Amino acid sequence: MSIATRRQFLSQMAGATAFGLLYNACASHKNAAATVNSKNMLGGFFEISLAEWSFHRALFSNKMTNLDFPVVAKQQYGINVVEYVNQFFKDKAKDTNYLNELLKRCNDNGVRNHLIMCDGEGELGDLDNAKRMQAVENHYKWVDAAKYLGCLTIRVNAFGVGSAEDVQKAAMDGIGRLTEYAAKQNINVIVENHGSYTSNGEWMAGLMKGINRSNVGVLPDFNNFCIKREGGQQWGGKCIEEYDRYKGVAEMMPYAKGVSAKTIDFDANSNCTETDYYRMLKIVKDSGFRGYMGIEYEGDKLSEEEGVRKTKGLLEKVAASMS
Repeated sequence: MSIATRRQFLSQMAGATAFGLLYNACASHKNAAATVNSKNMLGGFFEISLAEWSFHRALFSNKMTNLDFPVVAKQQYGINVVEYVNQFFKDKAKDTNYLNELLKRCNDNGVRNHLIMCDGEGELGDLDNAKRMQAVENHYKWVDAAKYLGCLTIRVNAFGVGSAEDVQKAAMDGIGRLTEYAAKQNINVIVENHGSYTSNGEWMAGLMKGINRSNVGVLPDFNNFCIKREGGQQWGGKCIEEYDRYKGVAEMMPYAKGVSAKTIDFDANSNCTETDYYRMLKIVKDSGFRGYMGIEYEGDKLSEEEGVRKTKGLLEKVAASMS
């Protein structure tokens, strides 16, 4: 987004009279979201949020829309904090009419907007300076949209092609520049372990140390620890090398500004089969974390609805054992 376009967008934000009442109502949600709501905290250290990717099949098939998501979260699951995915409103980042409608639905249902997960905007760890800077600028509109929606955070990726050292250095620059822009709007920029180098907890910790800004952090995902796939694919190929998930989460937790409670499958006792949640949540709690833990069901054996309910039940069960 050009400087002129950004100024025009921000001017629309300030001057949109139809948005005034909604913004005031949502501002209280944003302030409340600065810290977790103590009365909703589980296990004394987290509040549940809901990641939109849990419904990716319904969204891609148009059985649900992005506008429906916060309503579904509250009315069907009793969850009042949500995490969006930009893929599901990709062309709406600067559409104030659309964002106003989304805010209205949040306000009408008492839903707080926590973050926007941003994909498909270029590689912030690209070794080519021009491409990296284009990726940085591509993310500006999502910082603006996050601010408009009352979110605290955008989640980005730290991808790039090259050696671990070179990509990390490039990502320090790209993400560092993005955080400078985001800081002006009090928005956090957090990186998820999402494959390749980013699924190495030590690499991620090094990235955070290198950027060293108060509004940068990570979003540890309990399941995304494949660092190498057949054919060198980023996605889809069979995983042939995986980082230890418990070690990785422990290494990232000092920088966490959110946690992704990923689930794929469950056993007969409704425990997650791929991750020991008792062990994992102890790591999270022992780190001193106090924040949002986002449900992200990604399995295909259960319906998305049942997967979300089982994940929520699992978090509640484990948290109760830790209180």
